[in-house]
Amino acid sequence: MRHRIAAVSAAALLTLAGATGIAEAQPASLYAPSAMVLTVAQGEDAATVVRASTLSCAPTAQGTHPDPKAACAALAATHGTFDALLAAPDTNRACPMHYAPVTVTADGVWQGSRISWKHTFSNSCVMSATFNENAVFAF
Repeated sequence: MRHRIAAVSAAALLTLAGATGIAEAQPASLYAPSAMVLTVAQGEDAATVVRASTLSCAPTAQGTHPDPKAACAALAATHGTFDALLAAPDTNRACPMHYAPVTVTADGVWQGSRISWKHTFSNSCVMSATFNENAVFAF
């Protein structure tokens, strides 16, 4: 009889310990974090930041960005790939050929993965034509 009680008690303790371990392994949120700082800077080294904005996309679009919903939708459409934002430049827009570099950056987290992205344009007109009304860097 003692062996049965000991076996049942041990089984109950193992079940309780297993349930506790499972509860601790669950994520704190249903959403992977997506929050970043976006900047527009003069020069190639991005040292002179002209504008900056924060953007958080999960669980809701928010931040200091003027249109966080549109910016988050644009990033979701590219699966958070910033290079894909450069894929549809406006070919009908003519820009001057002067060199006054503008660098844009994005640093933070997209769906739980660390991102650090930087791209330099020859001038602000080329940047605007390349992003072609995309909301991500429209601040």
